[in-house]
Formats: sequence, structure tokens, C-alpha cells
Amino acid sequence: MRVHICAVGRLRASPERELIEDYKTRFDRTGRALGLGPLTIHEVEDKKNGGPDAEAALLERALPKGALICVMDERGKIMKSPDFANELGGWRDNGRSDAVFLIGGADGLAKSLRARADFRLSFGAMVWPHMLARVMLTEQLYRAASILSGSPYHRA
Repeated sequence: MRVHICAVGRLRASPERELIEDYKTRFDRTGRALGLGPLTIHEVEDKKNGGPDAEAALLERALPKGALICVMDERGKIMKSPDFANELGGWRDNGRSDAVFLIGGADGLAKSLRARADFRLSFGAMVWPHMLARVMLTEQLYRAASILSGSPYHRA
């Protein structure tokens, strides 16, 4: 199952970008044997500042046909890492060829995209900067692959 992160905004060279690339590489390496990956990151930018609806149109273009859509949303489900790993593995086992994680802009995701979601995931009641949400998501994807592979990375 191919995995995609579609996010509003572009990350420039930064420590966050380095972390994302590191966890992406780790996910691809660990996930390959599990039928997970590669992980692709799609960044869109609304240069006209049209808000969530304009951003939604840009994100829609990046969605693979038939992909499972998971939105990152503070109103979403809060999960423990092993439960997230099982969810990801279940999507793969149910024959999904693509899973997409959507991260909105500063004003969040448009209601139209949230309504299309197959799953809503939250990193808690706090709101996180988008660059940190991307780092946290790539780390959790790597952690999920590690859990599914039986790796000792996750020690809980």
C-alpha cells in the first residue's frame, strides 16, 4: 500500500525537513517487506490565500483515485501507537492500494474534505504547528511499520 502525506505549505531546508526525510527513509526501508510504501509527500501552496476551500481544491488534485483518506484533525480519533499500526495494517490487508494523510493549512481543512474522510486522526487536543505535525506523522508511520515488523523501536 502506497502512503502519501498531502499537506498545505512548503517546508524549506530546516531541521524539521531533515527529520521528515529521515523518518521517510526509515519507513520506506522498514515498510517495503510489509507491503507498505513508498511514502510520498505532496506539498501544495495556495499563493492567492483563498483559505481552506482553495487549499482543498489543490489537495484534491494530489489525491490518488480510490485512496483511503485520513484527515489530520484535532476532532479526530486519538490512538496509541500500536492501535495506529493495526489500523494502517488493516487498511493494507483490506486491499487499499493507497492511503493519504491530509494536513490542512493555518485555518485547517475545508469541511468538504473532512466530510470525504474515511478516517480522522488527532495528535491530541492541542493544536500543533503544521511542520511539527508532519514530523510527528512521519515518525508515527515509521513507528507503525516498526511495530508491524516486530522491531524493538517501539518499547511501550
